[in-house]
Amino acid sequence: MTDAPATGPVGVAVIGAGMAGRSHAHAYRTAQTVFGTGAPPVRLVAIADINAEFASHTAQRYGFERAETSWQAVAEAGDIDAVSIVVANHLHRQIAEALLAAGKHVLCEKPLAPSAGDAAAMVAAAQDAGKVASCGFSYRRSPAISAIGEQIRAGSLGEILHFNGRYWCDYAADPDAPASWRYTGPRGSGALGDLGSHLVDLSEQLCGPITSIAGAALPIVIKDRPVPLGAALGHAASVPVSDQREPVTNDDLATFVVAFANGAAGTFSISRVALGHPNDLAFEVFGTKAAARFDLSRNAEFGYVDNGPDPVTNGWRRVVVGPAHPYIAAAQSMPFSGIGHGGQEYFTYQARAFLDQIAGLDRLPAQASFADGLRNLRVQEAIVQAAVTGSAVEVGP
Repeated sequence: MTDAPATGPVGVAVIGAGMAGRSHAHAYRTAQTVFGTGAPPVRLVAIADINAEFASHTAQRYGFERAETSWQAVAEAGDIDAVSIVVANHLHRQIAEALLAAGKHVLCEKPLAPSAGDAAAMVAAAQDAGKVASCGFSYRRSPAISAIGEQIRAGSLGEILHFNGRYWCDYAADPDAPASWRYTGPRGSGALGDLGSHLVDLSEQLCGPITSIAGAALPIVIKDRPVPLGAALGHAASVPVSDQREPVTNDDLATFVVAFANGAAGTFSISRVALGHPNDLAFEVFGTKAAARFDLSRNAEFGYVDNGPDPVTNGWRRVVVGPAHPYIAAAQSMPFSGIGHGGQEYFTYQARAFLDQIAGLDRLPAQASFADGLRNLRVQEAIVQAAVTGSAVEVGP
């Protein structure tokens, strides 16, 4: 249960001033411009980052009142009500528990925690605090993906048979790109946790719960990376490096096959070393009556095919997202087909849904919860176990 609807401005802060942190900051700044005029009032209070320069620059760029150099300052601040956590995964639990204990609402980036055990503790802390505790699966806010979900739930695709998904990026394709926290940690905390968490979440949103994993592999293909000589911002930041190299300890790729509870099968391919694919999330869903597909590089459209048209002219057709599809009519300033949108809008819609939930409003699909983040990690841990053992692994509820 959450608090009663908010009556005053919601003071917001972002912990982490890197690439994703800036996306959250931008989202809070623009959240009141989408979905009508009834948005909860917002105060842009603070950006916190251990790097003072990054914190100050992001605060100034997005109009936040101040910059902080510790997350503890945010937890202790009396003028902050809601916080996004956008830092290294191993810090999530400590920060989230402190924020919840301090009475803050929390939006934590995925993966929710380093392990399912940590995530379960975070779920318990959120329940004890009685605050909104959300996990940042921003691709749930894609109008095109949401439209595909509507078609699946309406039965238009018939019985779902097969989900095939990939998430390929090339931010780690250069063997001499600097080492960072992203390349350390246990198996499953690399490409699987960073990228695969999104794809696993989307597959379950569209096809239902995953019940088992088989054929998993989590290879490391770049064995070490040079130590950076300065602070790096973003996945593939260019900074001077030393002659010293550190070992890479987590996965560059992840491949696996899943079974869904509805009897469908799923095939997955995830990579952070796929040269020429800067941020390429794509999938197909095949049913007995129709099929649909999505490609993030063309994120304002989706593909659809069924047996309705005459076979002479039948085939995959391009559906341009417009006001008949989710989010567009209420969120876009020019709500027409073909205007297009980008990934930043997903963060804006997510921020608005988070703020609405804090205010006791339910006009938008609810945000993913900490419990959803825990579920995602349980699937990830089953994938790791399948890769380690070489056998099929059941996924618990």
